[in-house]
Amino acid sequence: MATRAMLRGYLLEESLAWLLRESGYRLLVSEAQDPVELVANGGTLRVKGRGALHQVDVLGEFPFTPAFSLPVRLFLEAKFYRTPCRLEVVRNAHGVVHDVNENFVMLPGSRPRRRFKYSYALFSANGFTLEAQDYALAHQISLVDLSGESFEWLRAAIRGAASDLYDAQTQYQVTSFPVAWMRTELRRALGTGADDELPSATTSAQFFRSVASATLADFATALHQQNERELLLGFPAAPFVLPLATEDKKEFLAYADLQPDHPVRIRRVGQAEAAEWMLTPRDAPDAYRLTFKLPDHVETWISDVAGKERQRAQMIKEQFLAAVTVYRVNEQGVRSYLLRYEPSDLLNR
Repeated sequence: MATRAMLRGYLLEESLAWLLRESGYRLLVSEAQDPVELVANGGTLRVKGRGALHQVDVLGEFPFTPAFSLPVRLFLEAKFYRTPCRLEVVRNAHGVVHDVNENFVMLPGSRPRRRFKYSYALFSANGFTLEAQDYALAHQISLVDLSGESFEWLRAAIRGAASDLYDAQTQYQVTSFPVAWMRTELRRALGTGADDELPSATTSAQFFRSVASATLADFATALHQQNERELLLGFPAAPFVLPLATEDKKEFLAYADLQPDHPVRIRRVGQAEAAEWMLTPRDAPDAYRLTFKLPDHVETWISDVAGKERQRAQMIKEQFLAAVTVYRVNEQGVRSYLLRYEPSDLLNR
């Protein structure tokens, strides 16, 4: 049986795939999209590594190749534990991405083949332990903390749907939760998957799937009702990724499409691990607002010396948040936006 934490994690992964649908990568959901690198096995998608096949629940591919780099693919994993995500999860992520990136051998006379740079992003609804953060920083695993108030709407919807699925599983005595079926059903409702045939249900599982389908449909409806929200990923000159939350993506795009490179103000609200940051256009503060959290170890450093908090927060802005790049896919292709923090502007201090 699936635990509540497992169900919350599955729903969070599919929600993120939906939220990130326009943030710079396309989903790979079928072996047919790359028969060389991908393998369909038991209703799940696996990526070939040097030493093993690795299951992947959400895999994205950036539609452009950065200069002096290989085409980029992204493993997306999400955890919805009641406590911060621990070291062993990050260590496993490192093992997977390291093995996959080493799966390339060119023998004399062999057919040329494409190669990719695989990266790993681990999302957590309740943050990460400091030990996990240190390990991720050393091994270039991107950690994205979704524990801020800006994502409470998403966490609440997931908690409710996961609880209903768990109760249905218990009521109908489902001993093996149909994860592949659930993902396919939800991706169809959210428009993020392929038109694959649903795995067939045995007679004993039909009643459960009927109840679960209704729960998943309600969950998809709840997400669609938040359609103006979008999880933008911000890439600063720092060893972490910023999950930029916005209540209305149209406001951000209306401003940023006209000024894709523009100065911003950055403010910190709250203290220590509870702090959130707000980013607004310098010349039109009411045009849009993006909120984000910084890693706990950064917030701990900012707050651990009395009287130095303001000075240290300013240092983080100047050294790590001076330029934040956001990528987004539209009808014309990939668009990039540069949000520039200018420390010389006294309004920002």
